[in-house]
Amino acid sequence: MDTELKRIRWRCRRGMRELDQLFERYLSREWAASSDTERGVFLQLLDCEDDKLWRWFMGYEQCPDVALASLIQRIRQLPA
Repeated sequence: MDTELKRIRWRCRRGMRELDQLFERYLSREWAASSDTERGVFLQLLDCEDDKLWRWFMGYEQCPDVALASLIQRIRQLPA
C-alpha cells in the first residue's frame, strides 16, 4: 500500500502549486478513509489535463462529470 500511495503522490505533482496543494491535502486527510469508488474517481481526476483541472477547481467552469464534480467540491472544501 505504501508503494501505491507514493506512486499516487507522484501523479499528484502537477507543476501548479495550487493543484499540488489541493491534491496533497486530499491524500493526507481523506485517502485512507475513502471508499474504493471514491479512490477510483480521484484517480480519474488525476488523468485529466491540468488546464481543465485548474478551471474546475477555481470555479471558472463546471466539470461535466457528476462524480468528478462532487469530488472536486469536497476537495475544495477541505481546510487549508
